[in-house]
Amino acid sequence: MKLWDKGKTVLKTIEEFTVGKDRELDLQLAEFDILGSIAHVKMLQTIQLLTKVEEKKLVSELILIHHEIKGGNFEIEEGVEDIHSQVELMLTRKLGDVGKKIHSGRSRNDQVLVDIKLFIRNEIRLLVKEIEPLFNLFIKLSEANKENLIPGYTHLQVAMPSSFGLWFGAYAESLADDMLLLNSAYRITNQNPLGSAAGYGSSFPLNRTMTTELLGFENLNYNSIYAQMSRGKTEKIVSFALSSFSATMAKMAADVCLFMSQNFNFLSFPDELVTGSSIMPHKKNPDVFELIRGKCNKIQALPQQITLITGNLTSGYFRDLQIIKELLFPAFAELKSCISVAKIMFENVVIHKDIIQDEKYKFVFSVEKVNELVLAGVPFREAYQIVGKEIEDGNFEPDTEIYHTHEGSIGNLCNVEISHKMKKCIDEFHFEYTENKLNELLK
Repeated sequence: MKLWDKGKTVLKTIEEFTVGKDRELDLQLAEFDILGSIAHVKMLQTIQLLTKVEEKKLVSELILIHHEIKGGNFEIEEGVEDIHSQVELMLTRKLGDVGKKIHSGRSRNDQVLVDIKLFIRNEIRLLVKEIEPLFNLFIKLSEANKENLIPGYTHLQVAMPSSFGLWFGAYAESLADDMLLLNSAYRITNQNPLGSAAGYGSSFPLNRTMTTELLGFENLNYNSIYAQMSRGKTEKIVSFALSSFSATMAKMAADVCLFMSQNFNFLSFPDELVTGSSIMPHKKNPDVFELIRGKCNKIQALPQQITLITGNLTSGYFRDLQIIKELLFPAFAELKSCISVAKIMFENVVIHKDIIQDEKYKFVFSVEKVNELVLAGVPFREAYQIVGKEIEDGNFEPDTEIYHTHEGSIGNLCNVEISHKMKKCIDEFHFEYTENKLNELLK
């Protein structure tokens, strides 16, 4: 069954090529297709395109299909093109001609648009649910290790004193900034395209404000052409947010791989969380973090992939947009998996102590010595030259006391402020409002 079927047979090879992975990927859109359809049906009744009896029958049947989907008993039958066709087929079998009325005032274009937006909105909610505990863990580890000094690096050369507190806090704040970007992507997603039809509106007096409220959207995509243009654009904007989180996770994973090596030996993990070598019995490999790094680097390519698909498209719908689902949908699952396993690893991390006491790190305190001379009245450039000569002559003796007090330094991590930044951003998603609206639809 196809919603566009006009009684003519399409060559099977062409049909298989054009459908692509839609039937498989549309199963992830199924529950959202039902929600969009319920809102659309309720709206159609208010403009007299459905009677109250027809509305009640359709909504009741759609809720039953929703239960079937949530129970894992739903499938798109062989020969049925996509989720939209399957739902309409099921309604028509059960309700006859009433089932055929559900598509009035709607195109498959705005139908899939609203499905994708509802799907992305939910995936962002689930992603935030994974990220928040990892952020909190980083803050906890930062506080617990704020006195535990390690060398900081520039150019991979020993540079200045750092601490595990500063290191963990850095990745916490990076996640907080990533969350700001995700919040922006969410707000752009959270606009209702339903009623834009094929991109040029409808001659039916549709009440788009009503469906916006019913589906818990923050706003409308008002212009019907722009609503259609938001397909591809929305996914690209969201992909930038996923890419940002992935960049944070990949950099963190690269640090851990470095810190776990025998040359650094800053931290380690229990044997059950690392892997070994088939020929080298001493090996304890950071495979988890190598895979996090690789998977997250792959996700960072997502905005470019979507850009290449959409970059030369004019306004209006094109089938090219179908391919974006194949790229974006798995990215959510992969990123959530990386975040989830990273949390398990860091819950069991073993932080090594007194690293900074190693003789090879003594020059990390050279800037402290320069600053000490400056505070005693020596001009900075002269102080720099004095300490430089001591190092050259082999006479440098470090003062290992740390006097960093400004905001965001070793002695003043500002974790409370970073936590406030994250909480404020998460609160601004207003997930509860959306969830309540969708639950009301299903009553």
